[in-house]
Amino acid sequence: MKLPVYLTLLAESETTLAESYDRIADAHGDEPDVHFLCVTLARQCEAHREQLDDVIARLGAAPADDEPERLHAEGVGEPRTGPLGLLRDLQDLYLLASLADITWMMVEQAAQALQDEGLLRVVGACEHEIEVQLRWLKTRMKQAAPQALIAAR
Repeated sequence: MKLPVYLTLLAESETTLAESYDRIADAHGDEPDVHFLCVTLARQCEAHREQLDDVIARLGAAPADDEPERLHAEGVGEPRTGPLGLLRDLQDLYLLASLADITWMMVEQAAQALQDEGLLRVVGACEHEIEVQLRWLKTRMKQAAPQALIAAR
């Protein structure tokens, strides 16, 4: 069974996403909505990781030598500055959240096949929150795009 490989990927993705939200929150403190929502979303991702840790304890973690190459995404690098920097940082967060979202979907499919009610409960709550994160990121990018792409010099 390879489900532990994807559970490990998902746990690492949630950790990377939490760290990235924190980094962007700190870098864009001049944008209060970005700062406070990123802090909130980072805590949400940490809670997802904790729930996954319980599942991994029950189902097992991927052995280190069983993970495919390039399984984990790199987090957000050095945050950028200015309106264009904010837009690019939000776009990076969107990509990381998309990886988590699609991985939750695949884990959900495995949980349904296994009829694992405990894992399905975790997936249901966490997958919904990632979807909300993606909607906020997309909305915030729409808001930032005109300023960054047209008005900024």
